[in-house]
Amino acid sequence: MSLLPPDVIHRIRSARNILFLTGAGVSSESGIPTFRGEGGYWKTYKAEELATPEAFLRHPDVVWEWYDWRRGICREAKPNEGHLTIAKWQSFSPSVNLITQNVDGLHPKAGSKNLLEIHGNIFRARCTHCQAKYHLEEDGLDQPGIKFCTTCESLLRPDIVWFGEGYDNRLLTKAWELSKVAHVVFVIGTSANVSVPANLALTAIRNGALGIEINPETTSLTPSIQLHFGGKSGEILPEIFNDVFPDGQPQ
Repeated sequence: MSLLPPDVIHRIRSARNILFLTGAGVSSESGIPTFRGEGGYWKTYKAEELATPEAFLRHPDVVWEWYDWRRGICREAKPNEGHLTIAKWQSFSPSVNLITQNVDGLHPKAGSKNLLEIHGNIFRARCTHCQAKYHLEEDGLDQPGIKFCTTCESLLRPDIVWFGEGYDNRLLTKAWELSKVAHVVFVIGTSANVSVPANLALTAIRNGALGIEINPETTSLTPSIQLHFGGKSGEILPEIFNDVFPDGQPQ
């Protein structure tokens, strides 16, 4: 039995630009703790107390210890069917784009290419002085504890957008451009509590995109969405894919 009505299937198949917006719910199915759920605590700290520039200035050793711990979890995690389905969809068309709030690296691990990681990536670091960027594992900087720039010897910080910080303007401009031209927007596993991702989805919908939300809970975006599926993306997204591509390939 088809999950989607025929008119929606036709609309998705004929869409020239499809945009996926993903949040923590996608990766929670792979065992990644969510920022605002019960897994939001580490030792005696809440996530919001550590993911700030002020916390890093006061206790860079504690912040790096927390990120080292989180990175270990992300390293062991595997993409689930939600990640893999998006990557497979992208392999069919260069006009299927992905914007994620997640920093865990599971979308690239799944094979996604047209990807904007607007909150950064936990496997990267950047210099607090010269802004040089590093991939911690590839550049041999994956040891526990505080890390230093190999160019200017200044302190490195996680390449993450922290609370109170602005987005990378280049990435943000590209994200707005993608949202404005999307004909279909999938909003998956995001609480919609972060204003920029929520507004990206609303921008797409206000410009005529078909909005499809996959989330076990309703969100502030749900009233603006045409179709809401209450469940796990790893279960629902493959069903949607099979409805759109019953033979496993573009129509």
